[in-house]
Order: sequence, then structure tokens, then C-alpha cells
Amino acid sequence: MVAADLPIGDRIRHYRGGRRQDAVAGLVGISPDYLSQIERGLKVPSLQILFALAQELGVPTAALLSETPPAEEETADTAEAGVGRALLGYGPPRSTEPVTAAELRDRVEAAWRSWQTDAERFTRAAETLPRLVADVEHAARAARVGSDPVERRAVLRAAADLYCLLRSYLRRTGRVDLATLAADRAMRAAEDADDPLRIAAAQWNLGHVLLAAGQPGEAEELALRAAEQVAGARIPEVDRTAMAGALQLVAVVGSARRRRWWEARDRLRDHAATAARVVPDDSNVGWTVFGPTNVALHALSIEMEAGETGEALHTADAIDTSGLPSLEREFTFGLEIAACHSQRRDDAAALLALLGLESIAPEDLARTPLARQLVLTVIRRARAMHARQAEQLAVRIGLV
Repeated sequence: MVAADLPIGDRIRHYRGGRRQDAVAGLVGISPDYLSQIERGLKVPSLQILFALAQELGVPTAALLSETPPAEEETADTAEAGVGRALLGYGPPRSTEPVTAAELRDRVEAAWRSWQTDAERFTRAAETLPRLVADVEHAARAARVGSDPVERRAVLRAAADLYCLLRSYLRRTGRVDLATLAADRAMRAAEDADDPLRIAAAQWNLGHVLLAAGQPGEAEELALRAAEQVAGARIPEVDRTAMAGALQLVAVVGSARRRRWWEARDRLRDHAATAARVVPDDSNVGWTVFGPTNVALHALSIEMEAGETGEALHTADAIDTSGLPSLEREFTFGLEIAACHSQRRDDAAALLALLGLESIAPEDLARTPLARQLVLTVIRRARAMHARQAEQLAVRIGLV
């Protein structure tokens, strides 16, 4: 059994197992070099050669084809699917007594802490979120027609915080469509609560949805407009500065995704880094993890994406992620270091970084496309000993 997104060449290598490459190539009627190029993704085999390979390897031809199954074929009774159903309205009957705002706040904060710190955060979220989403949806409906304005505002604040969490969870599970819906609901709840800080946090989340949807220009525009708005809001200075800085980071990523490296660097230095000087790493305003270390991580990201791996690794040497309240940011830091080593063709260092990530966040490693790609690169390119270790890692994360 192999993962649906495993490329054809890696599927052939998997089914070839311990058989020698030159032996299989000779029996199929192609050169060992040509088979090597197919397995490394440098050549695409014709249907005739693919059929011959499948016969020789003893598998159906379809087993060598890499296709992602359509979303409608996913199992409908999974815990993750339950999150989507709850978001779309499968909650308790309207006659049910709603949960209080205080209880919802505590449960939402606990869910956020788990999402940011638990090594098995996807499993925990899938277990917790369906019921929490249903309860928040039900409480929000009741609050909107209720007579207690204080309770109504508190419920809507909890709803805004939960929808922002849902945006992150749904994006990381590949449901950008539902992540967009969650970001929009966060905005509506924050606006209904008349809460400037949460409005800014909702805009930050919407910016990340636009980035995930491949719209970096729109994300940058939205983030810069929101940063101007929050700068004049009547909220505590540290909170205001942190949210403005977090929004600037969205704009930085937008510039980098459009390959405007110097623009990204200038905005990071002149705006985000300036804001970070007055915001401690452990503040975590709006669950954005904004602070000096997060700004440094974005500096690393820019250099890595620009291909300046030497500068990126030099930047990484000065970063200490131990004080961050977010495991995801620590994971991203390690993943980008692995990517830098891979760009430099240092497969041993890349593998070491990937194994380290498996020890701190195995679920993130299994779910992140870049991580899966880096594992496959080590398998294709590294020396035999490291390739075998990478193959074992591929099994553990569900690639094969």
C-alpha cells in the first residue's frame, strides 16, 4: 500500500524492493540508466514501458500510477470529516440549552493550547473540535437572539477565537475551502462582538487562507490595510503592536511568494522587526506567536525560498526556538533547515533534520507536502545507508 501522492518513479522503486535495478531493467528491455532516471523522476515512462514494468514487478499497471482520490471518496465517518460537518451546521437541536460563554472560552483556549503545543495535535483536534464547533455554533445562534448583551459578546468572542483555530486546522488538513469559510465566520463573529483585536486576528487568518489559496498579492494587500486599521485601534499598546506586526509578516510572506525578495526583506526589517522589539516571544497575542523569534524565522524563510541557503543557515544559527509557545513554528524552523540542506545536496544533514522533526512532531511531518518531498529526495539521491533510513521514515509517515 502506498500513499496516493507518491510519484510514479517512487512507486516503481517501492515495488522493485530488493531486486537489482539492472536486472529489472534488462528483463523489461530498457537500460539501467533509463530505469534510474524514471525512478528519480527525471523521465516519464511510456505506457508500453509502464505496462512491462508492472508485469515484471507483479503489480497492476494502475498501482504504478500516482493519482489523488477525489474528496468525495473520503470516508464520511472520520473524526476530521466530523469537524467539517459541525462547521456546516450539524449541531445540537435548537431546543438544547446552550453552553455558557465562560465554559466555551475555557474549552476554546484549551483547544488552542493543544493545537500549538501537542505533538499529536491533529489527533487531539479531530477528537475535540466537532463537539466544540457544534456547541459554539449553537451558543452563538442563541446569543444573537438573547437579551443579555454581555453574554452575547462573550460568546461571539469565543466563536471568533474558535473559527481562527479552525482556519489553521482546516488549512493544514488540506481543506482550504472550509478554511476560507472558517476565516469568514471568524471575521463576522469578531465584528458582531465589536472587538478590534479579534477583527485584526481574523484578518490575519484570512491573509493566511489567501496565501494557501495561491493569492499572495491579495494576502499582502489585505494584511497591509488591516495593519493600518489596527494601528489606530483602542486596545493595549503591546496587543496593538503585536497584531500589526503579525499582519506585516503576512505581507512579508506575500512579497516573498511573488519573488520580491528585497521588498520582503525591507518590510521585515522596517516594520515587523521594529514591532517585535516591544513584544516578548511569550505574548502570543491573538494566537499569532508574534515576537522577535518569529520575525527571525521569517528572515530564514525568505533566504531559503530565495535559494540563499548559506545565508539562511547562518540566520538559523542565531535562532533559539525553545521559548516559542508554538510547536508548529518550531517544526517549520526545522523543516526549512532540512530544505536548505537538501538544496545544498547535503542529504545526510537533511535526513538528520527530518528525523529530528519526527521526534517532536510526527503528525506534522506526515502531513506536510514539503516534508514528504524532502524524504523522497533523500531516497532518490542519498547514499545507500541514508536512503534506507529515509525509506524506513517513508513507511512510518505513510508514504509507502
